[in-house]
Amino acid sequence: MPTPPRLLILTAAFGEGHNSAARNLALALTAAAVESQVCDPCLLATPWLTQFVSRLYRFATDYLPQVWKKIYDSIDRIDLGSSGTFLTRKTEALLAKLIADYQPTVIVSTYPLYPYLLDHIFRHTGQPLPVFTVVTDSMEINSAWLRAPGDFWLVTDAATREAMIRSRIAAERIIVTGFPVDPEFARLTPLAPTDPCEPFRVLFFPTARRKAVATCGSAILMASPAVRLTLVLGKNVRLLHADARALQQAYPGRVRILGWTRRVPRLLTQHHLVVGKAGGATVHEAIAAHCPMLIHHLVPGQEEGNLRLLEAIGAGSLAAEPPILTAKISAILTHQAAIWRSMKIALATHNRNSGAIAAAACILQKTQACR
Repeated sequence: MPTPPRLLILTAAFGEGHNSAARNLALALTAAAVESQVCDPCLLATPWLTQFVSRLYRFATDYLPQVWKKIYDSIDRIDLGSSGTFLTRKTEALLAKLIADYQPTVIVSTYPLYPYLLDHIFRHTGQPLPVFTVVTDSMEINSAWLRAPGDFWLVTDAATREAMIRSRIAAERIIVTGFPVDPEFARLTPLAPTDPCEPFRVLFFPTARRKAVATCGSAILMASPAVRLTLVLGKNVRLLHADARALQQAYPGRVRILGWTRRVPRLLTQHHLVVGKAGGATVHEAIAAHCPMLIHHLVPGQEEGNLRLLEAIGAGSLAAEPPILTAKISAILTHQAAIWRSMKIALATHNRNSGAIAAAACILQKTQACR
C-alpha cells in the first residue's frame, strides 16, 4: 500500500481569505482521512512584527482604502523572487525548519510569498516537493501570484483561469476548484428561489468603522418594512455593540445582534441577502450559500475582482453609499422580489459550494499521479 500523503498548508495573517482557505482545506482533508498541518510561517518567525503589520493592514483596508490600493499596486511591481531581506530570511529559515520537522510530502500555499521562499529552500536542499498554490483572488490577479514558482494553481472560477493563462501560465497547471469554503456548505440547503421573502432576512457584516452600523444598518431597514436584520459584529463586538444596540432600539423587533459566531454557513443559507465588504472569504461564502450579496465596502485593486465575479454571475453589485443600498434592496423586493429570484437562480446555476472538498480531491489526485 502506498504511504498516504502528508500536507503542510501555509497561510498568513494578512487578510482573512488566506486563513479561511487554509482552515477549510484542512477540514476537507481531515474528512478524507488525510493528515495535514496549517502553519503561518510569518507569524511564527516574526510574531510581533506580523501582528503589527496585520493590524496596519486591517486599519488601512477599513479606513484608508485608497492608500492601501497604492501599497497593493506597489506589491504588484515587487520581485518577490529576489531573496535576501532580513524579514524573508527569518521566515525562510523558519519554513525550512517546518519542512524538516514535519516531513510533508506535499505543500499547499494560500499566500503568494511562500512559493518564492520554497523555491529557494528546494534549490538549497536539492529535494523539491510538489507545491500547490491556492489563489484567493478572483479575476483581478496580482502579479505576485502570477510569477510565483510552483506545480499547480487552484483558482476560484473559469474567468480567473483564463486571465492566468493569458499571463502565460500553462493551462494544464491551472485547475478551477472554487474558493475553499467550509465543507459544511455542501451539506446545507439554501433558501429556494420560490421562498415568499416575508420577512426578508438580511445578514449584515459591518467593517470596524463605527458609523457603518448606524448608516448602513438604517439604510437596509429603511428599504422595506418586511426587512429583518441580523447584525454580525464578529471580532469588533466590543467596538460596535453600543451602536448595534442603538440601532436595535430604533427599529424594535427588527434587529438581531450576534457577536463572533461559527454559524456563518448556516446563517448565509437561512438569509435572503447578505451585505458586507468585498473580501474573498465573504464573497465566496455568499456564492456557496446561493445568497445574493450587496457590497457596502470595497478595497480598490485587491477586492475589485471579487465584485466583478459577483456581477458576472448576476448575484450582486456595489452599494457603497447608504441611499444606494436602500434603493437596491427596495428594487430587489419589487414585483414579488423578481430580481432576488433571478439572482438566486444565477447562483444555483453557478453552483460553487464545495471548493475545499474539490481542492482536496484535486491535490490528492495530482499527488498520486506524480508518485
